[in-house]
Amino acid sequence: MTSFSGVLSLRFIALLLAQVVICNNINFLGYINPYIYIVFIFLFPIRDSRIVLLLVSFLLGMLVDMFSDSGGVHAAAAVTLAYARPLLLKMSFGMLYEHQSVKFSNTDIGSLITYVGLGTLLHHFILFSLEVFNISNILLILKKTLFSGIFTIILSILIIVLFSRNKK
Repeated sequence: MTSFSGVLSLRFIALLLAQVVICNNINFLGYINPYIYIVFIFLFPIRDSRIVLLLVSFLLGMLVDMFSDSGGVHAAAAVTLAYARPLLLKMSFGMLYEHQSVKFSNTDIGSLITYVGLGTLLHHFILFSLEVFNISNILLILKKTLFSGIFTIILSILIIVLFSRNKK
């Protein structure tokens, strides 16, 4: 178990700043917004404490909420994603996760897309359900989840591939 290292701190700050300065100002067609801060949760070290992940995810979500004036929906969605992360890892990577040997820098792209895709759709569904908070608008929730999710998945995969691959 390692502590919250300098690399993690830098990733936390960089993704938070990218989210609040750039991504919060992107709004395609009124309902397509990228939420790339969740890349931090995806890339959090697997062997580190789950409690630390939950607490840091809550902090990250609350900071995004503060900058977005969104009343806690990002914190709830981020904690839900962090809580579901072991199940998502097991579904996506199977035995690699069982043996605690998943390294995002050298996993196959299909497993990575499955992991990021499922996690993003879960996060976005929780986020937009809490944001809209009206079951009669389920089609709006699903539309926002799908289209923002696709945009976020593409950006997240690009970020992970560009910044996590082994440097040769």
